[in-house]
Amino acid sequence: MKFRVLALDYDGTIAQEGVLNPEVRSAIQEIRAREIAVILVTGRILSELRRVAGDLGFTDAIVAENGAMLAFPNGQVRSLFRPPPAGFFDALRHRGIDFLAGDCVVETDAYNAPQVLEVIREMELPLVLQFNRSRLMILPQAASKGTGLRVALTSMRLSAHNAVAIGDAENDHDLLASCELGVAVGWGSLALQREADLVLPGNGPAAVAPFIRQIAQETRLPPQRIGRFHLTMGTLENGQPLNVAVRGRNVLVSGEPRSGKSWVAGLACEQLILQGYCVCVVDPEGDYRTLESLPGVVVFGGDDPPPALPDLTRALRHPDMSVVIDLSHTPYREKVDYLNSLLPMLASLRRSTGLPHRIVVDEAHYFLHEPNVRDLLDLTLGAYTLVTYRLSDLHPDLRAAIEAIVVKRTVDPQEVQTLARMAGMPDGGKTWKEIFEKLKLNEAFLLPGSQEAQGHLRKFELLPRLTAHVRHMVKYLDVNLIREQAFVFTDNSKPVGTPARTLRDFVKALQSIPLTALDGHARRGDFSRWIADVFHDHILASDIRKVEQRYRLGHARNLYMSLAQVIQERYELSPEKFR
Repeated sequence: MKFRVLALDYDGTIAQEGVLNPEVRSAIQEIRAREIAVILVTGRILSELRRVAGDLGFTDAIVAENGAMLAFPNGQVRSLFRPPPAGFFDALRHRGIDFLAGDCVVETDAYNAPQVLEVIREMELPLVLQFNRSRLMILPQAASKGTGLRVALTSMRLSAHNAVAIGDAENDHDLLASCELGVAVGWGSLALQREADLVLPGNGPAAVAPFIRQIAQETRLPPQRIGRFHLTMGTLENGQPLNVAVRGRNVLVSGEPRSGKSWVAGLACEQLILQGYCVCVVDPEGDYRTLESLPGVVVFGGDDPPPALPDLTRALRHPDMSVVIDLSHTPYREKVDYLNSLLPMLASLRRSTGLPHRIVVDEAHYFLHEPNVRDLLDLTLGAYTLVTYRLSDLHPDLRAAIEAIVVKRTVDPQEVQTLARMAGMPDGGKTWKEIFEKLKLNEAFLLPGSQEAQGHLRKFELLPRLTAHVRHMVKYLDVNLIREQAFVFTDNSKPVGTPARTLRDFVKALQSIPLTALDGHARRGDFSRWIADVFHDHILASDIRKVEQRYRLGHARNLYMSLAQVIQERYELSPEKFR
């Protein structure tokens, strides 16, 4: 994670009795000069904050009224919620409750909470109570420091995943939870300290200044400090979920061809994207296009030329966008030349802006085997996920920078031995080959070396994907599946014809297989199950499942034509291309 945003609570964190600590003010000035944005996130009413803090130009934005108001030093102010109705204030006055009202928030002493709650219930208002030490804030539902901060970050085109938050009190929980690193001060709420990623020692706001300066000097935050955000990759053999922390480290996904490596990487990409991370996928064979169905994902290339680097840079400056660069129609030599320019640009962009948060390079062995690997990648960023079936071809400097390894089915002894050495267990190669080659399509191993592996070879069953993993015609029309993945036609439990190891073979075989065999497979749902389990194309599997269902109901008389048409339409193939 690159530190680009500092979100600061005010009272009790950087200010005492309303007065901003002068050392903190100086530290804020220093980090803003380094292009780190500073956002003040406070429960105070904006007018009260101006009264105690003076000119607010020392910040880049202010989230006031516990997340209900957004203001900028140039005078622009935006109310994020509707204020309570006038009748609410009348009811408080009628009960003799002293209060201070902002644009959206109402503040009073905490001991008035029972009476205030009674008024809210009687009037059936969409208001909630938020305690802040001895004070009580009455807020619109959903208003919190976290919601206000997220609006501010969106307005400034910044990401919460590049943000550090510091707070001290009960109303700072959502603030800390919204940022990649949440820091509680040691002189504040014990409950907040228990939930924080890090507790800052000290006895007052003066301790915040050196911490700000320290984290501003770090290229990336130490990964052991970041653990709240994680990816759930699957289920361990003991039934527990395998959660892999989202932290700054380089990851390798390895396995033989068609073992499901890209499927694993795509599963991780899905979860990163849905958690608001910006991902850039270098997709040499068109395996990641369906990520476009997720919010904020755009696909470049494919039938079009690869994107110009300036266009790609502009797209990746938006933290809520992710990009897939489909190079499946680009000749190999042009792919290599393009990546020789693309990868250094991505490294430079991430170092300066913190985006993209993760860079995925599939078929990495084609592009990252030469001694110039350190010119192409900035391995100190810990931002890469590399996918390959020939990890032994990767440059040694690159292999040495890998910090976590996920393995799919692997049978090549050289690859197994390389994996064992990378995991720090060179003797493992003697036994790992037999273990790896027995892996099913929905299984994988997390190798020793990462914290989550706990020093062991950890087998897990992968979670289903949210998006279909479409295999393009150029990859699967003629490339053979391994023997165990072929479709074996049977008639009365006896094999007939030749097993289909490609989509071309499958469609051609349908014409010559006895109808009794096709009938049995269709009634059992074998065709759709094969597509789902082997190709992981659940959209195509669903379409074929509908054909099977129609056939069982007597509505699909020509089973061959119905199945062939579905496959041809899904992969945009003409019948001639199957011959």
